[in-house]
Amino acid sequence: MSNQPQMPETLDEFKNSFAYGSRSDLMFKFLRSFSADEAGQFFQSLLRKIGESIDDGDFDRVVQHVYESQVRGYQPKPGADVRWKYADGPFTPLKKPLSESRVALLSSGGHFVDGHDPEPLDARNMAQEEAERRIGEFLRSEPVLTEIPVDTPPEMLRVRHGGYDVRGALADHNVVLPLDAMKEAEVAGAIGIFHPIAYTFVGAAAQLPLLKKVAPGWAEKLHDEHIDTLVMVPV
Repeated sequence: MSNQPQMPETLDEFKNSFAYGSRSDLMFKFLRSFSADEAGQFFQSLLRKIGESIDDGDFDRVVQHVYESQVRGYQPKPGADVRWKYADGPFTPLKKPLSESRVALLSSGGHFVDGHDPEPLDARNMAQEEAERRIGEFLRSEPVLTEIPVDTPPEMLRVRHGGYDVRGALADHNVVLPLDAMKEAEVAGAIGIFHPIAYTFVGAAAQLPLLKKVAPGWAEKLHDEHIDTLVMVPV
């Protein structure tokens, strides 16, 4: 063990450590986009709200503070080069009413069925922590489409994704893979048929290969399966 005294940590180093750093916590990785002053204000307000919530038992103010800070943290800075923002996009009118359509679900949340691990980056049994550490490799790799039977029991679903905090998805897969909502829509007659296979992939991937190479093949596959409409859940 070194006897050298450790250098004090700056506020910049502290706030940045939540984004794939020594304190990696993807719920708070937005702090990296804050200046030191903004981060200081965030923590000061957070502590104040926690103190108020301990007094009256109402923690909604804490949740709202974190939520509003996340929104602000992920907003592009003025003058920033936003590479993947598009002014418009293709729009294809439905050929039949939703109540008569075969509808499939596609999520970029990274779910898969236990026992059918897509083994990203040729790694077996990759843990969530490893996915976070290897996020740079994910961002340079083509995504892999994973099939999930929609009647899969919730306890058989797994999720792994290096780009977002998966704790909410682990607690309730419907957060990013809304199978239950789609089934309810089918029962209510809002959609004609819920396609028996849902599709997922890890959205933290190489974007140009996704757009130009991978996605067209996926679209052809869905077309061959006679899917009329696709519900897409970006993460």
